[in-house]
Parts: sequence; structure tokens; C-alpha cells
Amino acid sequence: MNPFDETILDHLNIGVSDAARSKAFYEAALAPLGLKLLHTFSPQQAEEGGEQQKTQGTIHGFGRQYKPLFWIVGNARVGEATHFAFKARTRAEVDAFHTAALAAGGTDNGAPGLRRYHENYYAAFVHDPDGINIEAVCNSPE
Repeated sequence: MNPFDETILDHLNIGVSDAARSKAFYEAALAPLGLKLLHTFSPQQAEEGGEQQKTQGTIHGFGRQYKPLFWIVGNARVGEATHFAFKARTRAEVDAFHTAALAAGGTDNGAPGLRRYHENYYAAFVHDPDGINIEAVCNSPE
């Protein structure tokens, strides 16, 4: 096992002012890394209350094979749609993350539970003290 392979992020989002311009930029810039555009969602396809609905922008997801790890959210002020999703190894870790984050001064942005992204997507969301949306997600059944 490579000691530098400790992946902690499940995915991240950033807000961009012009989704089409940024899509073209990231398609070109990420291609040498083996990353490509995997998904595009319109605001109408967003989960209710999700980042896309807040910004009313198109979202583009980039990755290597089937799972986008890097998302750009259009029509947003820089920083507005910033979102980090940290990998949890178990659903209990997701629950503990939510509890600890609220105790440390975060605000609830989605209690622990299953989400519609896929059948085992168990996540919790909080805003940090600066309002950045952070998530813990476990993609394994328990």
C-alpha cells in the first residue's frame, strides 16, 4: 500500500462565474491528468435545496472513470458554492462528524441520512463558521 494514497476527499465543488467558459478551461487543463467531463446537470436536475438551486447554475463533474470528484457550479460568486465532501469509513463516522461539527460551532445543513445519489450514499452536511458547506459521506452499505 502506498502511504501517500490516503484519500480523504470524496468530492469537492467550487463556484464559477461562467460555467461554459470554466467547462472549456477545465476540460483542457485536466485532460493531461486523465480527468474528463463525466456529468452535466442543469439547475432543474438539482436536489431540492442543493448547491445548484441556490446558484441557479449548470454544474459539470470531472473525474477519471465513472465518478466525478471535482464539480464546477455555474453562475456563482467565487467561494459561494464551495463544498468539500470528506470520506467516512462508516456511517457511524458520518454521525459522529455531524455531532462534533455542531458542537464545535458549525450549523446544520442536513442531518445524517441516506441521500438520493445512490442507494448507499449516507451523508451529513454542516456549514463551518465561515459558511462553507462541508459533508461527510460513507458510500458503503451497513
